[in-house]
Amino acid sequence: MNLLKKIGWGINLLAGALIISYFTAPAMADPLVSPHYQFTEQSLGSSGLYGSASPNFQSEQALGILGLSTSASTNLQVQGGNITTGDPALTFIVNSASTNFGDFSATSASTTTATFQVLDYTSYGYIVQVYGTPPTHNGHTLTAMATAGTSTPGTEQYGINVVANTSPVSLGANPNNGQFGFGQAAAGYNTSNNYKYVNGDIIAQGPKSSGTTLYTISYLINVSELSPGGAYSGAETLICTGSY
Repeated sequence: MNLLKKIGWGINLLAGALIISYFTAPAMADPLVSPHYQFTEQSLGSSGLYGSASPNFQSEQALGILGLSTSASTNLQVQGGNITTGDPALTFIVNSASTNFGDFSATSASTTTATFQVLDYTSYGYIVQVYGTPPTHNGHTLTAMATAGTSTPGTEQYGINVVANTSPVSLGANPNNGQFGFGQAAAGYNTSNNYKYVNGDIIAQGPKSSGTTLYTISYLINVSELSPGGAYSGAETLICTGSY
């Protein structure tokens, strides 16, 4: 806002219309006035007519809304179309309340997936963190992959990522941003066929305000011949935090 005031203009998004308003700037002349015509107001809107007139010239303008779309760069984002509230909103939905690996084997990996989605409106982005411990049975906890790596059957491993994979099987999916999403898998969890698990890590993030992103978490477990047999279970918590 300070930058807009310094250069003498701004954009107000009001009542379904894009209205370009001009502030007082002593050092600047009005660029829309000449001896023969002037534009008193300019608008892209769904209702109302705005006049431009001089002693020898007059016109009326009314353009309907052109539809909803987003224009974005690294440092700037503009939303066009019907205008809703400017209040920030963050929606976080876990679609998979539970998931099952099936039977473990020392000769092949066990895998499964779970999904969640994030909608981030008018904030500066968000992060998603994972908290919890790997599956445990009778006091034995499977070994978490502290650094990203590939599946190694016969070695205890517990890891996840948030992208599509082809090894050890076709598994998971890349973040699905639909039409207006900007979500992405975080570093360490964004490389196909590489898995990792560190309690508290950021696994997904949105760098800017965006529409819904659907994420798929791919889970990998490998056990060794010495891993105790039995039913393993565990719980994880996903925490989504917006940036404002």
